[in-house]
Amino acid sequence: MRHGKILKLGAGCLMAIATTLAAHDVRSAGPSAPRQVTPNSTGHGFASVYGDVSADQAEFLATPDAIKSAAASGAPTLVWEALEHGEKVECLDCISAVAPLLYDSNAKTREIAAWWLRRRILGVFGSGQVYEQTVQTLTDTRQDPVRRSYAAYALGEFFETPGVTACAQVLMNPSDDPRVRAAAASALGRLNNDGGGALGAALLAPDKVVKLAALGSATRINTFSGLVSVAQLTMDGDADVRRRAIEVLDALRYVDAVAGVVRAAQSDTDAGVRAAACHALGTFGGDAQVRLVLENLAQTDSDTFVRDQAQIALRRF
Repeated sequence: MRHGKILKLGAGCLMAIATTLAAHDVRSAGPSAPRQVTPNSTGHGFASVYGDVSADQAEFLATPDAIKSAAASGAPTLVWEALEHGEKVECLDCISAVAPLLYDSNAKTREIAAWWLRRRILGVFGSGQVYEQTVQTLTDTRQDPVRRSYAAYALGEFFETPGVTACAQVLMNPSDDPRVRAAAASALGRLNNDGGGALGAALLAPDKVVKLAALGSATRINTFSGLVSVAQLTMDGDADVRRRAIEVLDALRYVDAVAGVVRAAQSDTDAGVRAAACHALGTFGGDAQVRLVLENLAQTDSDTFVRDQAQIALRRF
């Protein structure tokens, strides 16, 4: 018994010594012998990672030259592939090539360009660099409105605080171009910030595109403060705005708006608005009076979809 224990102890000591020597060998190898994490196409471990996938289909890192070449081509799929595979590639020369893509006509190209740029350690967020230039583009009313709207969307993707101030400034200017204000409203939703009340103020804009953009952002903000303004839009002159406003009240469970939603369910001229109102009433729940409204709509509304929504809402009480 004692002899067996001695053998086990000796074996353990030998393993510990071997481990120590191996670690010493790795350390002594220094930076000239990095550990390969992903097997290359010629290594024997490639098949164990990728199976039957051919080498040209395996994961790769984009080179700086590939990033610059793709950006220069402007071809959407080339840009997306190069930037996605170049997420961690630090290349100062690439920044000036990628930055113009923030104003590309393809929305996804603009988005992935901002995504790639915001991951740079150097060359983007310094004084006079890409981010500051983007803020200046948005706030400069002399520039083309489409270009300014693209700058707003980019600021939303950068996730930086100065973008909130710039977007709020645009939203609080009722004379600014509606396209730019709508983009600023969307960016605030991406930034999870209502711009100190600017988003709520945008709900009162005369332009449909601005109101819809602001409503779209309302449900994306943790502390949205403009629900009273949203409730007022249940009486807006545009059916799309009324329906979207009711959907926001529904999503945020703003039960204080129940009277306006009941009115919309009973008398709005648009069936889509009435259906959205029925769904919201099912979310709100409420007293017997609301139930009676839904029961009546389930039997008498002229639109089949509205009647169905009223029936579904009743089951949620």
